Amino acid sequence: MKRISSHLGLFLITLALISIGIIMVYSASAILSLERYNDPYFFLKRQLAWVLLGLSGMLIAARINYRALPKLLKPALFLTLCLLIMVLFPQFGKEIAGARRWLKIGDFTLQPSELAKLILILYMADTLSRKKEKIKSFAYGFLPPLIILGAIFILILLQPDLGTALIILVVILGMLFVSGVRLKYLFSLFLIALPSIWLLINKVGYRKRRILAFLDPWGDPRGYGFQIIQSLLALGSGGIFGRGLGEGTQKLFYLPAPHTDFIFAILGEELGFLGGIAVIILFGAFIYSGARIARRAPDLFGSLLALGITTWIGLQAMINIGVATGTLPTKGIPLPFISFGGSSLVFSLIGVGILLSISLRSHRSPTLSILRNKASAEDGHGFGHLRSRVSATGRDGARQKR
Repeated sequence: MKRISSHLGLFLITLALISIGIIMVYSASAILSLERYNDPYFFLKRQLAWVLLGLSGMLIAARINYRALPKLLKPALFLTLCLLIMVLFPQFGKEIAGARRWLKIGDFTLQPSELAKLILILYMADTLSRKKEKIKSFAYGFLPPLIILGAIFILILLQPDLGTALIILVVILGMLFVSGVRLKYLFSLFLIALPSIWLLINKVGYRKRRILAFLDPWGDPRGYGFQIIQSLLALGSGGIFGRGLGEGTQKLFYLPAPHTDFIFAILGEELGFLGGIAVIILFGAFIYSGARIARRAPDLFGSLLALGITTWIGLQAMINIGVATGTLPTKGIPLPFISFGGSSLVFSLIGVGILLSISLRSHRSPTLSILRNKASAEDGHGFGHLRSRVSATGRDGARQKR
């Protein structure tokens, strides 16, 4: 019964977030749609189309045995790299606000970096689970996945999109940590990356202004501090219960990107503190469900895959909410399942489908209880047991069935 409730709970949480997203996208974009396209339902109709496509992808992914996914990995990784390169050229990539992150496909756009998140997580989960104890070797275990990570990181950085690149970096470093990579390798990588990231922020004007806005938005209320101030005004004016659905005023050409990056601020204005807390609780429940799936997965590949997907979606939610509340510097990261946007929504839902696939097949592995008991005896419960699982599977020579 617990196994059923685990994946059913994740499914219901995802549906709840999608439903909130549909309502808020319409509320936040209706006036903007009417002004720009003479159609108040312009963004809503597109969001519904992406929801249908994403849900279809989620259900298909849930039905496929996740152990078969590595068979598609090489062509998927090659396609991802090609798309990331293509988007940099004016003939293929669409430039918006100085960034070239989208490929134009008919009336729609595709953001290759969203696909890259999912494919890189899949690649890392497969590679790290096969290497097992050899992951402790620098040349064989740590360096090869680091090269792939570096290539994708640089291609996304060239778009430029530092925020997405950093999200990918954090997620993959987390997977490397729990897979058993030596801490000195990770610490060395951190020391090397830190000054590079500082230069990327400090030497680029708009990034530096975002940090200044985060530290003191009132220092330039009409310039670099404008977005954060308007977001805080929206959240503050919502009070406990909100102004009421559709009654927000900050979306009336005050707050930039009200239906995308700052949709949480509009949600807080119209649904109040209680509405914002409800969304945060739903994301907390999503992370908890994903963590349970990772901990109960029948093999190391499933554990790492579930961990990567859960961290990716959970981290994006925390960053988006942090930006809207002024607790993090401004960055164009969508709120998963809620913000308007096709690529993010579709690939996030496919990621949820993979989580469901792992959860649905957890009871089929006779070695699950053995692996979990060994890990629990050494490390206790939680994600920490995954590092023990690597050692246990390596010592016992357990082979994962794909």
